[in-house]
Amino acid sequence: MSSKRKPLQLAVLASGRGSNLQAILEAIREGKLSARVAVVISDNPEALALERARQQGLPALLVKPQAYSSKAAYEQKLVEICKSYQVELIVLAGYMRLLSSTFLKHFLNRVVNIHPALLPAFIGLNAQHQALEYGVRFSGCTVHFVDNGMDTGPILLQAVVPVCPHDTEDTLAARILVQEHRIYPLALELIAQGQVHLEGRRVWIEDWEKGSVNLWPGIVP
Repeated sequence: MSSKRKPLQLAVLASGRGSNLQAILEAIREGKLSARVAVVISDNPEALALERARQQGLPALLVKPQAYSSKAAYEQKLVEICKSYQVELIVLAGYMRLLSSTFLKHFLNRVVNIHPALLPAFIGLNAQHQALEYGVRFSGCTVHFVDNGMDTGPILLQAVVPVCPHDTEDTLAARILVQEHRIYPLALELIAQGQVHLEGRRVWIEDWEKGSVNLWPGIVP
């Protein structure tokens, strides 16, 4: 997709290796995503995401929750950082903390997350383990807006991944991750283009609803 809009200013919050951050940066570099990563923030000093950001010359900030007197104080610091970088959209990429209303009220409907399951199934941690234990034939990943619940916000995009008979948590997670790297930049580009609108729990994508754009190549294997 092409755009004459000003690039969407992103803050990426990550706690781990930052593979979705890398996918976002590659999409920007390839002209597939009309956005700019303004800052990367982590709660984990060992997060590879911070190193990925530094290698790209991006601001990479470690904000330790333990350094603050309360969760509210910690989240208020995150708010201050995001506002100082004039961030328009908060992107959670393996960020392992639930954000409360202290943070979310400042970025209403402007926080997105990707979860390695087809929500509303298998919320929370160890989604791949949950899927295998339940015996589902298909799993996948979901891009959703973040609300005050755990993985309960309105769904933007989903990708379906088959569960194979001899899958382990690792093999299923790897197959799902491929799709995460496809649909997260696509979802962000739809937001950057002004295509996405919320009506209650329903997420409307303008050109998709009109039939003038086909998203299916981006949301199935």
